[in-house]
Amino acid sequence: MDIKLINIGFGNIVSANRVVAIVSPESAPIKRIITDARDRGQLIDATYGRRTRAVIITDSGHIILSAIQPETVANRFIVSKDGAGNDE
Repeated sequence: MDIKLINIGFGNIVSANRVVAIVSPESAPIKRIITDARDRGQLIDATYGRRTRAVIITDSGHIILSAIQPETVANRFIVSKDGAGNDE
């Protein structure tokens, strides 16, 4: 199994194989997910104090906050999945 890594901003990287969803933080249910993850100790804040623009949900139940747009994260995910840009 090949490990794919996705840059989620500010030098932070997550494993693409573990990502379940990339969503916007605006809705009440997502805000509840963030609060619940914080209470469980499974919230990873990778925003560096900036506004949260994307919420990444992993298969382990961890919630990752990113300061870049969900579309940008998704595009990086798709490019990584296609293997584009690799010199292999």
